[in-house]
Amino acid sequence: MFESVLVANRGEIAVRVFRTLRRLGVRAVAIHTEADAGARHVREADEAFGVPSYLDIHAVIEAARAAGADAVHPGYGFLSENTAFAKACGEAGLVFVGPPAGAIEAMGDKIRAKRTVAAAGVPVVPGRDEPGLSDAELKAAALEIGLPVLLKPSAGGGGKGMRLVRDATELPEAIASARREARGSFGDDTLLAERFVENPRHIEIQVFADTHGTTVHLGERECSLQRRHQKIIEEAPSPLLDAAARDRMGAAAVAAAQAVGYVGAGTVEYIVSADRPGEFFFMEMNTRLQVEHPVTELVTGLDLVELQLRVASGEPLPFTQDDVTLDGHAIEARVYAEDPARGFLPTGGRVLALTEPENARVDSGLDAGTEVGGAYDPMLAKVIVHGADRARAVRRLDRALASYTLLGVPTNVAFLRALLRHPSVVAGDLDTGLVERSLDELTAGTSVPDEVLAAAALERMLALESAGDDPWDVPDGWRPGARAWTPWIITPSGGTPIEVRVQGRAASAQVAIDEGPPVAASLTRPFTLTYAGRTTSFEAARDGRTLWLGRDGHTWALGEHVRAEGAAAEATGDGVLRSPMPGTVLAVKAAEGDRVTKGQPLVVVEAMKMEHTVTAPLDGVVADLPVRAGAQVALDAVLVVIEEPR
Repeated sequence: MFESVLVANRGEIAVRVFRTLRRLGVRAVAIHTEADAGARHVREADEAFGVPSYLDIHAVIEAARAAGADAVHPGYGFLSENTAFAKACGEAGLVFVGPPAGAIEAMGDKIRAKRTVAAAGVPVVPGRDEPGLSDAELKAAALEIGLPVLLKPSAGGGGKGMRLVRDATELPEAIASARREARGSFGDDTLLAERFVENPRHIEIQVFADTHGTTVHLGERECSLQRRHQKIIEEAPSPLLDAAARDRMGAAAVAAAQAVGYVGAGTVEYIVSADRPGEFFFMEMNTRLQVEHPVTELVTGLDLVELQLRVASGEPLPFTQDDVTLDGHAIEARVYAEDPARGFLPTGGRVLALTEPENARVDSGLDAGTEVGGAYDPMLAKVIVHGADRARAVRRLDRALASYTLLGVPTNVAFLRALLRHPSVVAGDLDTGLVERSLDELTAGTSVPDEVLAAAALERMLALESAGDDPWDVPDGWRPGARAWTPWIITPSGGTPIEVRVQGRAASAQVAIDEGPPVAASLTRPFTLTYAGRTTSFEAARDGRTLWLGRDGHTWALGEHVRAEGAAAEATGDGVLRSPMPGTVLAVKAAEGDRVTKGQPLVVVEAMKMEHTVTAPLDGVVADLPVRAGAQVALDAVLVVIEEPR
């Protein structure tokens, strides 16, 4: 076993690898960029080195040398499937904890990979994959294969550059846009065309191979719950497969790995028709540890990172295929920094408070105080549970997510809970299009409950009551003979200002929401609200003028202030445009004094490699433009103020 290993990654995967290294008594070395200097993975390492970028091969190799590391674990993403990096490690005398560079190269090109595994007898999706197909040849190939057809870039993955075409008239534009995205994402616009499998399910097989000639599979994972080709929830085993189908798919995955001389952990991904579960086709092989590897660990009882390290150090696998058994069911949910209510735009901010479930495994790179920016992938953590059967595992994951609270950064946790309760998910009737088809119902009911608005207004009252002993300083509406109402404006993040009126003190008050009737309410610390006879506790944290509340997996960011005279709408004005996500201003398309029309693009904001164009909500004149290209902006920061022409 190695004495020292550098983990060439960040966030939750770096922390997870460190956990195994500590258990094995191996010294853990981290790298970090300037933005990550205070990150959790840096603090948990035995030693850490700064690098300009996680993609800087030379800097990573030099950090490993300076640390005296024996090996480099790449995690996933960044350099994990980079052939040049694997070769550079070997040239520097470092063991790359992954497959040989030749295997990475063979499977990194989809065209070459498809031909390689087909020669080994692995079923592949019918299609055309000759290198260098022209636009005309791609169109002809698509029509020959038969619509619907999937256009895919030969280089790269993650769904970038993929286009589903159902109508022949859509082919020219689909080919052009797929090439543009593939060229921008991977520097290579080579495309291939494949038959699109209707009602597809995404099922993958975990394989492991050592340097002594043993290759095994560890069963399958179902990854069909996706949005825009990004996985959301994964489980093991698949509710679709029986033992015979598992054996056939596993044997094909082992053959695919052996065809390229594979060593270490890898995943062979298949597309399977929900209508014909006995038919499966090779999609691609990921030559690294997968994000969803914990579900395999929970059903097999194996530590896949430990196996990676032992195989990389030359040890044989300590078991054969006959020794592999699957126990119970495991399911994992990915927690993303994104806002489902705003079209899943990336979010960010500082983690003000974090409560993780005690009845689940949580792989996370977060702790209180972590700054979540827009430079890296939006996945923050994974919540994983195990149950004796699938039904119990699904219920346990739902309960675990209900007790997961992150304040300061909007996340998708409430969306995950809604997805887990979807009837098709409960029944195991999955396909890769289920989430997209169900988005409206999964994101419904995102309005702020009345009790949350009441809690925000009473929190301000309680804070003022606690600030001093002079009763005249408390705006409780006291007047000789009767109590008046204290009006507050509560503004949910990205929402419309709402008037909340309070009569009395926080411990015993009447609260009226907008024009609604008064309701008896009280608030005490720690944050416990009684509203209309129902008592509820919240997690709470304050960030300047914003109060964050969390409960049952839901979070709310609420800005508030004492209401001045006038209508609630006048507090913000319809012409105030705010940033829909924290990020960088890429472009400003107007200037102060310009006349603009409704729908006109004004500012482009980028975060986590996603661009969002902010447009004018009305005709008017740009009265204020406080941002410039290159500026960093926070969520809900004012970008433009437009006034109606006079």
